[in-house]
Amino acid sequence: MRFMIIVKATADTEAGRFPDNPEPVFAAMAAYHEELAQAGVLLDGSGLQPSSKGWRVHYGADGKRTVVDGPFTESKELIAGYTLIQTRSREEALEWTRRFPNPINEGVPCHVEVRQLFEMEDFDGLLSESTAERFRKIDL
Repeated sequence: MRFMIIVKATADTEAGRFPDNPEPVFAAMAAYHEELAQAGVLLDGSGLQPSSKGWRVHYGADGKRTVVDGPFTESKELIAGYTLIQTRSREEALEWTRRFPNPINEGVPCHVEVRQLFEMEDFDGLLSESTAERFRKIDL
């Protein structure tokens, strides 16, 4: 089972500002990710640049695609970083995420969101065998 731990953006992350004393935050994140790696559950993880360096693609009802450059104003809807883990169970993932360091700074209120990723088995009966095989070949 794969889970994404999503770090929500704040006004500071969207402005490209790090905490006043970033060393403890980054040291805690490094230690946590080292533990994940040593346990064999870490798949990927990274911080994301502010939305001002990104863009969105809007899909219209007419099939037209429009690219809109950032920044985006609703920081509560944005992501500042993520960690992707693979565990044997939801409970194991929950235990790992309870240990996730405060990504803003200890004592500063914030939250992370955890979402389970779809696996190919979740699409059994929905996809043709040829479409499912195409995804398997690219390891999705």
